[in-house]
Amino acid sequence: MKTGILWDELFLKHDTGLSHPESKERLLSIRRGLETYPHLKNLKPLGLRPATEAELRLVHPTTHIRTIQRSAGKAFAYLDPDTAVSEASYQVAIHAVGGILQMIESLMSGEIDNGFAFVRPPGHHAEPERAMGFCLFSNVALGAAYALKRYGLERVLVVDFDVHHGNGTQKTFYHRRDVLFISTHQFPLFPGTGAFPETGSGPGKGFTLNFPLPAGTGDVTYGQLFEKIILPVAKAYRPQLMLVSAGFDAYVEDPLAGMRVTPEGFASMARHLKFLADTVCQGKMVLVLEGGYHLEGLRESVLRVLDQICGHPGPVPSSGRSDLFDAVLARARTHFGDHWKF
Repeated sequence: MKTGILWDELFLKHDTGLSHPESKERLLSIRRGLETYPHLKNLKPLGLRPATEAELRLVHPTTHIRTIQRSAGKAFAYLDPDTAVSEASYQVAIHAVGGILQMIESLMSGEIDNGFAFVRPPGHHAEPERAMGFCLFSNVALGAAYALKRYGLERVLVVDFDVHHGNGTQKTFYHRRDVLFISTHQFPLFPGTGAFPETGSGPGKGFTLNFPLPAGTGDVTYGQLFEKIILPVAKAYRPQLMLVSAGFDAYVEDPLAGMRVTPEGFASMARHLKFLADTVCQGKMVLVLEGGYHLEGLRESVLRVLDQICGHPGPVPSSGRSDLFDAVLARARTHFGDHWKF
């Protein structure tokens, strides 16, 4: 098995300023883990290219592209209180998107079996018409839109396990059924979206599934949620490609949230997703880095996920049972049980 990975020095040039949690140190920490990773022979480094404007316009209008483009070569600035741009940010961002599209091309051609793109800036908060939450372009949404157009796909699954709700991805596809968007996230928490009743509209009704979880949620509840709800729904949807917004800020010591997920918990999620991909879409799965701000926890969790997807799955804890899951299950059946059986 070959797992494609995307890591490039260019991504270090996006300067977010002193003490910003979304710093280049995140990718440097991941690189330190990759340098001694015992299964390097299963990893295939991939190159990157810039996304074209036509590709960016699959999600973002020209006005938004120009907003980010105008930051090129200019001094450090903030687009909002959380989202910084610097001299190289535009070039970094279009290469992050282009690298993801290149990885999807490598996956669809059979060059790789699956992949993990370690890119920054992250993307899932970027809405079609605005940057926000550290994000400039909606990386995973662009990947899904590109796959639908380039390969004529009819069904793409996006799973987002970042601790923050992927409002940008949701907004992009809220009225559509060719993308099933599933998000697990702490609630309430930034950006304030992602409640159970947000299930899509018009033709997309029932194709957005949100699982807002209280602070303190840990491995057992996440394991049950993936096994008992997400997998059955995704199997019924029969996606032809799976994209994963892989954020690691639900980690137990992450400074920006209050969840209690361990590296073993992330490995369990990855195991379920790998099984799903192998079962319904010939293994076609690309993970894209989103959040995760505890450097050691990020590195260890990423490596445990890599173990699962590159063919060396170590032991993970059994999912067990939690009272919280029973409450989540009841709410899920109330809000989208008419659309899906689980």
